[in-house]
Amino acid sequence: MRVIKTISRLRPLIRAVAEKGMQSGLVPTMGALHEGHMSLITQCVRDTEFAMVSIFLNPLQFGPNEDLDAYPATLEQDLDACRRAGVHLVFAPTAAEMYPTQPSTAVANQKLAHDLCGRTRPGHFGGVLLVVGKLFHLLMPRVAYFGEKDFQQARLIQRMVTDLNLDVRLRVLPVVREPDGLALSSRNSYLNAAERALAPGLFKALNLGRRMIVQDKETNVSRVLAAMRGCIEETPGMVIDYLEIRGPDLAPIEHINGPVRLLGAVYVGNTRLIDNLEALP
Repeated sequence: MRVIKTISRLRPLIRAVAEKGMQSGLVPTMGALHEGHMSLITQCVRDTEFAMVSIFLNPLQFGPNEDLDAYPATLEQDLDACRRAGVHLVFAPTAAEMYPTQPSTAVANQKLAHDLCGRTRPGHFGGVLLVVGKLFHLLMPRVAYFGEKDFQQARLIQRMVTDLNLDVRLRVLPVVREPDGLALSSRNSYLNAAERALAPGLFKALNLGRRMIVQDKETNVSRVLAAMRGCIEETPGMVIDYLEIRGPDLAPIEHINGPVRLLGAVYVGNTRLIDNLEALP
């Protein structure tokens, strides 16, 4: 496995892979790899001839009062996990390597980036789209792998790929969960024991909403949201950021008459957790 930290060393290797016509895949990460990441990496290794992982803690997607400095950094363990999984290349640049000067070019989505998580984290998705665009340009993957937990992010990246005619196909794989339903996330490490016991409450509320739609055939968005909100408000220590029911493209809906996506974000202590479920009436 090659570990490359500079763009100057990366470019000739990527050109050689392209000249050989190899099917390459990329899993972009911020490190602190867990089983959710590893499910993406394992699929990438299975699918492609040249499997790549990027490990880059992107400062542009963190707001001024967010957890950039506290975000877990486990590079050596991450490299060991990638090596065991059969990854061919890890690109692990520094922030100075990726942004030698403050970027003055933006990749912006005019609608969805300001909704849902974008309401609480202004500028977050602009940072995500810029770094993912740079990684696609530098690594030139034919396929890129993302997790469904970050569903809004995946939708935004897919729209960027479409709008910019990028030659990469996205694969969005299912959420990997703990036995009690908590979606795996690097930020779960912030939770103390009491907070960890509360954290599955978001999944419980989303699952309640899904049962109302699928089993009870409820079509009233307000009634489903009220039940989900009540489920979370019964759990002291959880604070709702948002709960939403959207269409498959994440557009707002008034009535449930087809597949929908239930999405939520909550604070457990100081930790913000997100999750989502699909509901098929």
